[in-house]
Amino acid sequence: SIGDEDPPTLLVDEADTLFGTTKAAEKNEEVRGLINAGHQRNRPTLRVVGPEHKPTKFPTFAMAALAGIGDLPDTVMDRSAVIRMRRRAGKEKVAHFRTARDTPALHAIRDGLAAWLKPLFRQAMDMEPAMPVEDRAADTWEPLVTIADLAGGEWPAQARTACRAMTDYEAGQDEQGGLRTRLLVGIRRAFAAENDPPVLRTMRLLEHLNADKEAPWADYSADGLTPRGLQIQLKPYGINASNRRFPDGTQARGFTRNQFLDAWERYCPEPKPSAGLVQQAAEPSPGTEA
Repeated sequence: SIGDEDPPTLLVDEADTLFGTTKAAEKNEEVRGLINAGHQRNRPTLRVVGPEHKPTKFPTFAMAALAGIGDLPDTVMDRSAVIRMRRRAGKEKVAHFRTARDTPALHAIRDGLAAWLKPLFRQAMDMEPAMPVEDRAADTWEPLVTIADLAGGEWPAQARTACRAMTDYEAGQDEQGGLRTRLLVGIRRAFAAENDPPVLRTMRLLEHLNADKEAPWADYSADGLTPRGLQIQLKPYGINASNRRFPDGTQARGFTRNQFLDAWERYCPEPKPSAGLVQQAAEPSPGTEA
C-alpha cells in the first residue's frame, strides 16, 4: 500500500477522464488531493473513519506517472515534470513495443539503476544541488538533478538544461492569466531568435509566434494570431505597437525590446544560473561509481 516505507508507483492512464469536466473533477476531488499530497514525504491526508468518526492520518507519499490528453488540473501540473507529446505524423515511423522482447531489457535497466542508487541513498538525501529554477519547480526537479549530480559526467548539465527548458515551456499554461504569460514567453523567444534586436517588426514577431505549432494562437483565426489579437493580449501590460524606424531606414509598426522588460521580469522571469553550476556540470561528485 501507499503507507509502506517503499511505496509503489501510481500509474494513471487516461487521467484526463478523471478531471476533464467539472462534474468528473468534483467526483474525483479525493483522487486529486491524494496525488497532490503525495508530492512530498510526511504530508498525510486526514480522513474520518470508524464508528467513532475519529480523524486518522493516512500516508500519501508515492511516485506517480499520469498520462492524459490535454492539461490536467493546475495543482497537478505544477507538481509535475511535464512531458509534452505530439501526434505521430503519417510519414513518421516508430518501433512497436513488444512485451516479450522489450520488457526484460527495461527491467534490466531498472534493476541496474536501483542497485547503483541504493548505497548512495544517504549521500543523496544530504545533497542540496544548485537548481536553475525556484519554488515548486525546484521541489519537483531536485531529486532528478541530485541523481544527475551523482552520475557525474555530462548528466548534471543535461538535467539542468532539461529542467530549464521544460519548466520555461510550461510557464503560463494555466487557463486564467497564463495565456498572456505564455505569449510573453513566446515574444521573448522571438526576440532571442533574432539576436535580441532593439526593435522588431510586428509582422516578423507574429511569424515567430504562429510558427509554434504547440501554441494556441491558431485558434484566433485562419491565419493564427493577428496584429489586432496581439494588441488585445498585450493591452493589460500597457504595451502597444507603433511606427518604428529600423536600421535599414525603413519604417513599420513594431515593438521595442525595452517595452517588454518589465513584464518579463514580473510575470515570466528567466531562471538565474546558480553559483557553482558550471563546476558541477564538469566535475562528477564523489561516490559516483556504480
